[in-house]
Amino acid sequence: MSILINDSTRVLVQGITGRIGKAQAHWMLEYDTKVVGGVTPGKGGTTVEGLPVFNSVQEAVKETGANASVFFVPAAFVLDAFMETIDAGVKLIVIVPEHIPVRDVMKMRSYALEKGVFALGPTTPGILVPGKGKMGIMPASMFAPGRVGIISRSGTLSYEFAGILSESNVGQSTVVGMGADPVVLRNLADILELFEEDDGTDAVIVVGEVGGEQEEKAAGFIARRMTKPVATYIAGRQSPQGKRMGHAGAIVRGASGTVAGKQSALKDAGVTVLESPIDVVAWAAHHKLS
Repeated sequence: MSILINDSTRVLVQGITGRIGKAQAHWMLEYDTKVVGGVTPGKGGTTVEGLPVFNSVQEAVKETGANASVFFVPAAFVLDAFMETIDAGVKLIVIVPEHIPVRDVMKMRSYALEKGVFALGPTTPGILVPGKGKMGIMPASMFAPGRVGIISRSGTLSYEFAGILSESNVGQSTVVGMGADPVVLRNLADILELFEEDDGTDAVIVVGEVGGEQEEKAAGFIARRMTKPVATYIAGRQSPQGKRMGHAGAIVRGASGTVAGKQSALKDAGVTVLESPIDVVAWAAHHKLS
């Protein structure tokens, strides 16, 4: 089992004719993802990697039966494309681009929740189900099928944890990049709930970072609802206050969003706090995970 991506997932690539969209479509197909077409206004009737390109999402959905979409669209056009995609009936959307205005993200989030659409991002590496498929830019070679879920605010750290686990023969059920912006389309607790309900996941790793309140808010959900073991690593221990550390959401303001605050809240919720990524090996061994 897995979350979000399964055997019935049929993926559109929006912005497929651009340099990044074209390259990532290739790698998603290489990983046996069911990519069924692409969308670029004005390029309808052409093909990329043997896939049909459509002028609109509505046309693409009608012709291919697509039910999921991954965006490689310039930030300025994401809002309109997002609304169009939801109106076409797509229920899973992954927003890879960064630099999308916060006001746009807030509109997108509200509309997705209203319409029952599960959307991830912005600034996410996407979703990967080892051995089944991926939507986004995760490097597939670092992952192995198994029963540990990973949720990360950082793309590179999600790869790091997956690589460490895979080398220890501990596979992953699904790896989810939730997005690294101050406002994201789905909260950490929403993704934890999917893993809690997934029969194919035995435990979950939360890879957080400084800034925002996602981890603290998720601690309440974990304490109330999670029955599966959860471990966490919070990046940015040495981050200076008021300085953005790479991601737009990775900034400590006053007493909010500190590593210590996040670790304390999660520890109080029964989460194992990892001081280093390599510590995940001992945690996995303790829980007999594979």
